[in-house]
Amino acid sequence: MLINSSGFSKLKESINNSITEKIFLGHKPGPELIAILAVYLVQGALGLSRLSVSFFLKDELQLSPVEVSAILGIVTLPWMIKPLFGFVSDTFPIFGYRRRPYLVLSGILGAASWLTLATLVDSSWKATITVTLSSLAIAVSDVIVDSLVVERARLESQAKAGSLQSLCWGATALGSFLTAYFSGLVLEYFNTKTVFLITALFPLLISVVAWFIAETSVYQEDSQQHRTKSMSIITQTNQLLQAFRTRAVLLPTLFIFIWQCTPSGESAYFYFFTNELHFQPEFLGRIHLFTSLASLVGIWIFQRFLKSVPFQSIFSWSILISVLLRMTMLILITHTNRALGINDRWFSLGDSLIIAAMGQIAFMPTMILAARICPLGIEATLFAVLMSVFNLGGLVSRESGALIMYWLGITESNFDSLWLLLVITNLIALLPMLFVRFLPGKEEMEYALAK
Repeated sequence: MLINSSGFSKLKESINNSITEKIFLGHKPGPELIAILAVYLVQGALGLSRLSVSFFLKDELQLSPVEVSAILGIVTLPWMIKPLFGFVSDTFPIFGYRRRPYLVLSGILGAASWLTLATLVDSSWKATITVTLSSLAIAVSDVIVDSLVVERARLESQAKAGSLQSLCWGATALGSFLTAYFSGLVLEYFNTKTVFLITALFPLLISVVAWFIAETSVYQEDSQQHRTKSMSIITQTNQLLQAFRTRAVLLPTLFIFIWQCTPSGESAYFYFFTNELHFQPEFLGRIHLFTSLASLVGIWIFQRFLKSVPFQSIFSWSILISVLLRMTMLILITHTNRALGINDRWFSLGDSLIIAAMGQIAFMPTMILAARICPLGIEATLFAVLMSVFNLGGLVSRESGALIMYWLGITESNFDSLWLLLVITNLIALLPMLFVRFLPGKEEMEYALAK
Protein backbone atom coordinates (compact mmCIF):
# COMPACT_ATOMS: atom_id res chain seq x y z
CA MET A 1 0.00 0.00 0.00
CA LEU A 2 1.49 3.29 -1.09
CA ILE A 3 1.55 6.36 1.09
CA ASN A 4 0.52 9.51 -0.76
CA SER A 5 2.82 12.53 -0.75
CA SER A 6 0.62 14.41 1.71
CA GLY A 7 0.68 11.56 4.21
CA PHE A 8 4.43 11.13 3.84
CA SER A 9 4.98 14.86 4.44
CA LYS A 10 2.89 14.75 7.61
CA LEU A 11 4.78 11.69 8.86
CA LYS A 12 8.13 13.37 8.12
CA GLU A 13 7.00 16.56 9.86
CA SER A 14 5.82 14.58 12.87
CA ILE A 15 9.16 12.77 13.17
CA ASN A 16 11.10 16.04 12.81
CA ASN A 17 8.97 17.72 15.47
CA SER A 18 9.46 14.77 17.81
CA ILE A 19 13.24 14.87 17.33
CA THR A 20 13.26 18.63 17.88
CA GLU A 21 11.25 18.43 21.10
CA LYS A 22 12.62 15.23 22.64
CA ILE A 23 16.28 15.27 21.62
CA PHE A 24 17.03 18.94 20.96
CA LEU A 25 14.69 20.25 23.71
CA GLY A 26 12.69 22.41 21.32
CA HIS A 27 15.62 23.90 19.39
CA LYS A 28 15.70 23.44 15.62
CA PRO A 29 18.70 21.21 14.76
CA GLY A 30 20.24 23.41 12.07
CA PRO A 31 23.91 23.33 10.97
CA GLU A 32 24.93 26.01 13.47
CA LEU A 33 23.37 24.25 16.47
CA ILE A 34 24.97 20.97 15.39
CA ALA A 35 28.33 22.77 15.14
CA ILE A 36 27.95 24.25 18.63
CA LEU A 37 27.00 20.87 20.07
CA ALA A 38 29.97 19.28 18.27
CA VAL A 39 32.37 21.62 20.12
CA TYR A 40 30.85 20.62 23.46
CA LEU A 41 30.94 16.96 22.38
CA VAL A 42 34.68 17.24 21.66
CA GLN A 43 35.27 18.79 25.08
CA GLY A 44 33.75 15.71 26.66
CA ALA A 45 35.46 13.30 24.24
CA LEU A 46 38.88 14.64 25.24
CA GLY A 47 38.33 12.62 28.40
CA LEU A 48 39.78 9.76 26.34
CA SER A 49 43.23 10.96 27.44
CA ARG A 50 42.32 11.61 31.08
CA LEU A 51 43.62 8.34 32.46
CA SER A 52 46.56 8.34 30.07
CA VAL A 53 47.76 11.69 31.40
CA SER A 54 47.47 10.43 34.98
CA PHE A 55 49.36 7.20 34.26
CA PHE A 56 51.95 9.09 32.19
CA LEU A 57 52.71 11.43 35.09
CA LYS A 58 52.60 8.62 37.66
CA ASP A 59 54.43 5.74 35.94
CA GLU A 60 56.55 7.22 33.15
CA LEU A 61 57.63 10.45 34.83
CA GLN A 62 57.63 8.87 38.32
CA LEU A 63 55.86 11.79 40.03
CA SER A 64 54.34 11.69 43.53
CA PRO A 65 50.64 12.37 44.35
CA VAL A 66 51.58 15.84 45.63
CA GLU A 67 53.46 16.66 42.41
CA VAL A 68 50.65 15.37 40.19
CA SER A 69 48.06 17.38 42.12
CA ALA A 70 50.21 20.51 41.82
CA ILE A 71 50.70 20.02 38.06
CA LEU A 72 46.99 19.40 37.45
CA GLY A 73 46.33 22.64 39.28
CA ILE A 74 48.76 24.54 37.04
CA VAL A 75 47.15 23.02 33.96
CA THR A 76 43.89 24.78 34.85
CA LEU A 77 45.53 28.24 34.69
CA PRO A 78 44.21 28.99 31.16
CA TRP A 79 40.73 28.61 32.57
CA MET A 80 41.55 31.37 35.05
CA ILE A 81 42.08 33.90 32.26
CA LYS A 82 39.01 33.03 30.20
CA PRO A 83 37.82 36.65 30.48
CA LEU A 84 40.87 37.65 28.46
CA PHE A 85 39.85 35.30 25.64
CA GLY A 86 36.30 36.63 25.77
CA PHE A 87 37.52 40.21 25.73
CA VAL A 88 39.88 39.57 22.81
CA SER A 89 37.18 37.84 20.74
CA ASP A 90 34.66 40.59 21.47
CA THR A 91 37.08 43.43 20.75
CA PHE A 92 39.57 42.18 18.13
CA PRO A 93 37.90 40.37 15.22
CA ILE A 94 40.06 38.33 12.84
CA PHE A 95 39.31 39.10 9.17
CA GLY A 96 36.12 40.74 10.41
CA TYR A 97 34.86 37.79 12.51
CA ARG A 98 34.77 37.45 16.29
CA ARG A 99 34.00 33.78 16.79
CA ARG A 100 34.78 31.52 13.84
CA PRO A 101 38.55 32.19 13.43
CA TYR A 102 39.20 31.74 17.13
CA LEU A 103 37.52 28.34 17.04
CA VAL A 104 39.65 27.31 14.06
CA LEU A 105 42.87 28.40 15.80
CA SER A 106 41.93 26.69 19.07
CA GLY A 107 41.42 23.39 17.27
CA ILE A 108 44.82 23.64 15.58
CA LEU A 109 46.55 24.51 18.87
CA GLY A 110 44.86 21.60 20.64
CA ALA A 111 45.92 19.09 17.99
CA ALA A 112 49.50 20.39 18.02
CA SER A 113 49.67 20.14 21.83
CA TRP A 114 48.59 16.51 21.96
CA LEU A 115 50.91 15.65 19.06
CA THR A 116 53.81 17.21 20.97
CA LEU A 117 52.90 15.33 24.13
CA ALA A 118 52.96 12.10 22.14
CA THR A 119 56.36 12.67 20.56
CA LEU A 120 58.63 15.11 22.40
CA VAL A 121 57.74 15.24 26.10
CA ASP A 122 60.09 13.41 28.49
CA SER A 123 60.13 15.53 31.65
CA SER A 124 57.73 17.00 34.16
CA TRP A 125 58.23 20.61 33.07
CA LYS A 126 57.70 19.74 29.40
CA ALA A 127 54.57 17.81 30.33
CA THR A 128 53.28 20.74 32.37
CA ILE A 129 53.78 23.19 29.50
CA THR A 130 52.30 20.91 26.85
CA VAL A 131 49.23 19.85 28.79
CA THR A 132 48.69 23.48 29.78
CA LEU A 133 48.72 24.45 26.09
CA SER A 134 46.13 21.77 25.35
CA SER A 135 44.10 23.19 28.23
CA LEU A 136 44.52 26.67 26.72
CA ALA A 137 43.16 25.44 23.40
CA ILE A 138 40.01 23.97 24.87
CA ALA A 139 39.55 27.00 27.15
CA VAL A 140 39.56 29.31 24.13
CA SER A 141 37.05 27.16 22.25
CA ASP A 142 34.95 26.94 25.41
CA VAL A 143 34.69 30.68 25.94
CA ILE A 144 33.84 31.24 22.28
CA VAL A 145 31.13 28.61 22.13
CA ASP A 146 29.80 29.71 25.53
CA SER A 147 29.40 33.23 24.15
CA LEU A 148 27.42 31.84 21.21
CA VAL A 149 25.16 29.97 23.60
CA VAL A 150 24.70 33.02 25.83
CA GLU A 151 23.70 35.14 22.84
CA ARG A 152 21.11 32.57 21.79
CA ALA A 153 19.90 31.75 25.31
CA ARG A 154 18.84 35.36 25.77
CA LEU A 155 16.27 34.81 23.01
CA GLU A 156 14.66 31.81 24.74
CA SER A 157 11.15 32.08 26.05
CA GLN A 158 10.65 31.66 29.79
CA ALA A 159 9.13 28.22 29.14
CA LYS A 160 12.37 27.09 27.47
CA ALA A 161 14.72 28.86 29.89
CA GLY A 162 17.81 26.75 30.48
CA SER A 163 17.03 24.22 27.77
CA LEU A 164 19.89 25.32 25.52
CA GLN A 165 22.42 25.09 28.35
CA SER A 166 21.06 21.67 29.28
CA LEU A 167 21.40 20.57 25.66
CA CYS A 168 24.99 21.80 25.42
CA TRP A 169 26.12 20.27 28.68
CA GLY A 170 24.32 17.12 27.68
CA ALA A 171 26.54 17.06 24.57
CA THR A 172 29.64 17.35 26.79
CA ALA A 173 28.42 14.55 29.02
CA LEU A 174 27.63 12.44 25.93
CA GLY A 175 31.15 12.97 24.57
CA SER A 176 32.58 11.96 27.92
CA PHE A 177 30.29 8.93 28.01
CA LEU A 178 31.27 7.76 24.53
CA THR A 179 35.00 7.78 25.30
CA ALA A 180 34.92 6.99 29.03
CA TYR A 181 35.31 3.23 28.89
CA PHE A 182 37.85 3.40 26.07
CA SER A 183 40.01 5.77 28.15
CA GLY A 184 40.97 2.76 30.23
CA LEU A 185 40.56 -0.01 27.67
CA VAL A 186 43.04 1.45 25.16
CA LEU A 187 45.72 1.48 27.87
CA GLU A 188 45.39 -2.30 28.08
CA TYR A 189 46.60 -2.55 24.47
CA PHE A 190 48.50 0.68 23.69
CA ASN A 191 50.90 2.97 25.50
CA THR A 192 50.04 6.49 26.62
CA LYS A 193 51.79 8.11 23.65
CA THR A 194 49.48 6.28 21.23
CA VAL A 195 46.45 7.53 23.15
CA PHE A 196 47.79 11.08 22.90
CA LEU A 197 48.14 10.68 19.13
CA ILE A 198 44.51 9.54 18.87
CA THR A 199 43.39 12.42 21.09
CA ALA A 200 45.14 14.90 18.75
CA LEU A 201 42.48 14.18 16.13
CA PHE A 202 39.58 15.45 18.26
CA PRO A 203 40.44 19.18 18.39
CA LEU A 204 40.65 19.23 14.58
CA LEU A 205 36.89 18.59 14.54
CA ILE A 206 36.43 21.97 16.22
CA SER A 207 38.35 23.64 13.39
CA VAL A 208 36.08 21.93 10.85
CA VAL A 209 32.69 22.66 12.42
CA ALA A 210 33.68 26.30 13.08
CA TRP A 211 32.85 27.06 9.45
CA PHE A 212 29.18 26.23 10.11
CA ILE A 213 28.84 29.03 12.67
CA ALA A 214 26.56 31.71 11.27
CA GLU A 215 28.36 35.01 11.84
CA THR A 216 28.10 38.40 10.22
CA SER A 217 31.35 40.17 9.41
CA VAL A 218 31.88 43.40 11.32
CA TYR A 219 32.36 45.03 7.93
CA GLN A 220 28.82 44.06 6.93
CA GLU A 221 27.13 45.22 10.13
CA ASP A 222 25.30 48.51 10.07
CA SER A 223 26.82 51.38 12.00
CA GLN A 224 24.54 50.92 15.02
CA GLN A 225 25.45 47.23 15.41
CA HIS A 226 29.11 48.08 15.01
CA ARG A 227 28.95 50.76 17.71
CA THR A 228 27.12 48.33 20.03
CA LYS A 229 29.58 45.45 19.65
CA SER A 230 32.89 47.23 19.09
CA MET A 231 33.32 48.87 22.45
CA SER A 232 36.48 50.35 23.86
CA ILE A 233 38.50 48.78 26.64
CA ILE A 234 37.25 51.43 29.05
CA THR A 235 33.61 50.78 28.15
CA GLN A 236 33.93 47.02 28.60
CA THR A 237 35.79 47.43 31.89
CA ASN A 238 33.18 49.84 33.22
CA GLN A 239 30.33 47.49 32.30
CA LEU A 240 32.07 44.58 34.01
CA LEU A 241 32.68 46.61 37.16
CA GLN A 242 29.11 47.82 37.13
CA ALA A 243 27.81 44.26 36.82
CA PHE A 244 29.88 43.06 39.77
CA ARG A 245 28.71 45.93 41.94
CA THR A 246 25.23 44.42 41.95
CA ARG A 247 24.30 41.87 44.59
CA ALA A 248 22.64 39.71 41.93
CA VAL A 249 26.05 39.07 40.34
CA LEU A 250 28.55 39.52 43.19
CA LEU A 251 27.03 37.26 45.86
CA PRO A 252 26.36 34.21 43.64
CA THR A 253 29.88 34.60 42.24
CA LEU A 254 31.35 34.53 45.76
CA PHE A 255 29.34 31.40 46.53
CA ILE A 256 30.55 29.67 43.36
CA PHE A 257 34.16 30.33 44.40
CA ILE A 258 33.63 29.13 47.98
CA TRP A 259 31.81 26.04 46.74
CA GLN A 260 34.60 25.10 44.34
CA CYS A 261 37.70 25.94 46.41
CA THR A 262 37.33 23.32 49.15
CA PRO A 263 40.39 20.98 49.14
CA SER A 264 40.44 17.92 46.90
CA GLY A 265 42.26 14.63 47.44
CA GLU A 266 41.63 13.29 43.95
CA SER A 267 45.28 12.58 43.11
CA ALA A 268 45.83 10.68 46.36
CA TYR A 269 42.76 8.55 45.68
CA PHE A 270 44.04 7.77 42.17
CA TYR A 271 47.33 6.47 43.61
CA PHE A 272 45.42 4.51 46.26
CA PHE A 273 43.21 2.87 43.62
CA THR A 274 46.12 1.92 41.36
CA ASN A 275 48.98 1.18 43.79
CA GLU A 276 47.09 -0.16 46.82
CA LEU A 277 43.93 -1.68 45.36
CA HIS A 278 45.60 -2.50 42.01
CA PHE A 279 42.72 -1.27 39.87
CA GLN A 280 43.62 -1.69 36.19
CA PRO A 281 43.07 1.03 33.54
CA GLU A 282 40.16 -0.93 32.03
CA PHE A 283 38.25 -0.87 35.31
CA LEU A 284 39.02 2.82 35.90
CA GLY A 285 37.63 3.44 32.42
CA ARG A 286 34.53 1.52 33.40
CA ILE A 287 34.10 3.79 36.44
CA HIS A 288 34.48 6.80 34.16
CA LEU A 289 31.85 5.33 31.83
CA PHE A 290 29.26 4.94 34.57
CA THR A 291 29.97 8.34 36.12
CA SER A 292 29.55 9.95 32.67
CA LEU A 293 26.22 8.20 32.33
CA ALA A 294 25.31 9.43 35.81
CA SER A 295 26.11 13.00 34.69
CA LEU A 296 23.70 12.59 31.77
CA VAL A 297 21.07 11.35 34.19
CA GLY A 298 21.77 14.36 36.42
CA ILE A 299 21.16 16.74 33.50
CA TRP A 300 17.90 14.94 32.66
CA ILE A 301 16.74 15.05 36.28
CA PHE A 302 17.42 18.78 36.48
CA GLN A 303 15.72 19.52 33.16
CA ARG A 304 12.71 17.32 33.98
CA PHE A 305 12.11 17.96 37.68
CA LEU A 306 14.29 20.69 39.20
CA LYS A 307 14.24 23.70 36.88
CA SER A 308 11.84 25.57 39.18
CA VAL A 309 13.44 24.49 42.47
CA PRO A 310 15.26 27.38 44.25
CA PHE A 311 19.04 27.41 43.91
CA GLN A 312 19.50 27.35 47.67
CA SER A 313 17.68 24.03 48.05
CA ILE A 314 19.52 22.39 45.13
CA PHE A 315 22.96 23.35 46.42
CA SER A 316 22.25 22.56 50.07
CA TRP A 317 20.99 19.06 49.39
CA SER A 318 23.63 18.27 46.73
CA ILE A 319 26.47 19.34 49.05
CA LEU A 320 25.11 17.35 51.99
CA ILE A 321 24.41 14.18 50.01
CA SER A 322 27.78 14.32 48.23
CA VAL A 323 29.71 14.72 51.49
CA LEU A 324 27.85 11.86 53.16
CA LEU A 325 28.52 9.59 50.21
CA ARG A 326 32.21 10.51 50.05
CA MET A 327 32.52 9.70 53.75
CA THR A 328 31.66 6.09 52.91
CA MET A 329 35.11 5.87 51.28
CA LEU A 330 36.43 5.41 54.82
CA ILE A 331 35.09 1.87 54.57
CA LEU A 332 37.15 1.33 51.41
CA ILE A 333 40.30 3.04 52.71
CA THR A 334 40.30 0.99 55.95
CA HIS A 335 39.38 -2.20 54.00
CA THR A 336 36.30 -2.63 56.20
CA ASN A 337 34.34 -3.52 53.08
CA ARG A 338 36.39 -6.72 52.76
CA ALA A 339 35.39 -7.76 56.26
CA LEU A 340 31.78 -7.17 55.21
CA GLY A 341 32.28 -9.32 52.11
CA ILE A 342 31.98 -6.39 49.66
CA ASN A 343 34.40 -6.35 46.74
CA ASP A 344 36.64 -3.26 46.41
CA ARG A 345 35.51 -2.66 42.86
CA TRP A 346 31.79 -2.73 43.52
CA PHE A 347 32.14 -0.51 46.55
CA SER A 348 34.18 2.14 44.73
CA LEU A 349 31.69 2.21 41.86
CA GLY A 350 28.53 2.66 43.92
CA ASP A 351 28.82 6.10 45.48
CA SER A 352 30.67 7.54 42.45
CA LEU A 353 27.49 7.35 40.38
CA ILE A 354 25.33 9.38 42.76
CA ILE A 355 28.11 11.91 43.43
CA ALA A 356 28.51 12.49 39.66
CA ALA A 357 24.76 12.98 39.20
CA MET A 358 24.52 15.35 42.16
CA GLY A 359 27.47 17.38 40.91
CA GLN A 360 25.84 17.87 37.51
CA ILE A 361 22.51 18.80 39.08
CA ALA A 362 24.26 21.45 41.19
CA PHE A 363 26.17 22.81 38.19
CA MET A 364 23.21 23.39 35.85
CA PRO A 365 21.49 26.27 37.74
CA THR A 366 24.84 28.05 37.91
CA MET A 367 25.09 27.99 34.12
CA ILE A 368 21.52 29.18 33.63
CA LEU A 369 21.74 32.20 35.92
CA ALA A 370 25.20 33.13 34.60
CA ALA A 371 23.88 33.21 31.04
CA ARG A 372 20.89 35.33 31.96
CA ILE A 373 22.76 38.10 33.81
CA CYS A 374 25.26 38.80 31.03
CA PRO A 375 24.74 42.29 29.53
CA LEU A 376 24.45 42.74 25.79
CA GLY A 377 27.73 43.34 24.01
CA ILE A 378 30.04 41.75 26.59
CA GLU A 379 28.41 38.31 26.76
CA ALA A 380 31.64 36.42 26.14
CA THR A 381 33.63 38.50 28.59
CA LEU A 382 31.29 38.46 31.60
CA PHE A 383 30.29 34.83 31.19
CA ALA A 384 33.99 33.95 30.99
CA VAL A 385 34.61 35.90 34.22
CA LEU A 386 31.93 33.89 35.99
CA MET A 387 33.30 30.60 34.72
CA SER A 388 36.85 31.68 35.56
CA VAL A 389 35.79 32.14 39.16
CA PHE A 390 34.44 28.59 39.04
CA ASN A 391 37.75 27.30 37.66
CA LEU A 392 39.84 29.43 40.03
CA GLY A 393 38.06 27.64 42.84
CA GLY A 394 39.11 24.35 41.26
CA LEU A 395 42.73 25.50 41.16
CA VAL A 396 42.65 26.45 44.85
CA SER A 397 40.99 23.09 45.56
CA ARG A 398 43.78 21.07 43.93
CA GLU A 399 46.65 23.11 45.33
CA SER A 400 45.26 23.18 48.88
CA GLY A 401 44.63 19.45 48.58
CA ALA A 402 48.27 18.99 47.56
CA LEU A 403 49.41 20.92 50.66
CA ILE A 404 47.30 18.74 52.94
CA MET A 405 48.70 15.59 51.29
CA TYR A 406 52.22 16.92 51.88
CA TRP A 407 51.53 17.71 55.54
CA LEU A 408 50.02 14.25 56.08
CA GLY A 409 52.97 12.51 54.42
CA ILE A 410 50.88 10.77 51.76
CA THR A 411 53.05 9.36 48.96
CA GLU A 412 52.73 6.86 46.13
CA SER A 413 53.14 4.02 48.65
CA ASN A 414 52.20 5.50 52.05
CA PHE A 415 48.44 5.77 52.58
CA ASP A 416 48.38 5.59 56.38
CA SER A 417 46.91 9.08 56.67
CA LEU A 418 44.57 8.84 53.68
CA TRP A 419 41.57 8.41 55.98
CA LEU A 420 42.44 11.69 57.69
CA LEU A 421 42.72 13.45 54.33
CA LEU A 422 39.24 12.20 53.49
CA VAL A 423 37.78 13.41 56.80
CA ILE A 424 39.42 16.84 56.58
CA THR A 425 38.39 17.51 52.97
CA ASN A 426 34.83 16.34 53.56
CA LEU A 427 34.33 18.45 56.68
CA ILE A 428 35.62 21.52 54.84
CA ALA A 429 33.29 20.67 51.93
CA LEU A 430 30.33 21.34 54.24
CA LEU A 431 31.34 24.98 54.79
CA PRO A 432 29.70 26.32 51.58
CA MET A 433 26.32 25.45 53.12
CA LEU A 434 26.82 28.48 55.38
CA PHE A 435 26.83 30.71 52.30
CA VAL A 436 23.87 29.37 50.29
CA ARG A 437 21.99 32.50 51.33
CA PHE A 438 24.20 34.30 48.78
CA LEU A 439 22.21 32.56 46.05
CA PRO A 440 18.99 34.10 44.69
CA GLY A 441 15.69 32.91 46.10
CA LYS A 442 12.80 31.65 44.01
CA GLU A 443 11.45 35.12 43.20
CA GLU A 444 14.88 36.43 42.19
CA MET A 445 15.51 33.36 40.03
CA GLU A 446 12.19 33.80 38.21
CA TYR A 447 13.05 37.46 37.62
CA ALA A 448 16.46 36.53 36.22
CA LEU A 449 14.97 33.93 33.89
CA ALA A 450 12.34 36.39 32.70
CA LYS A 451 14.86 39.09 31.75
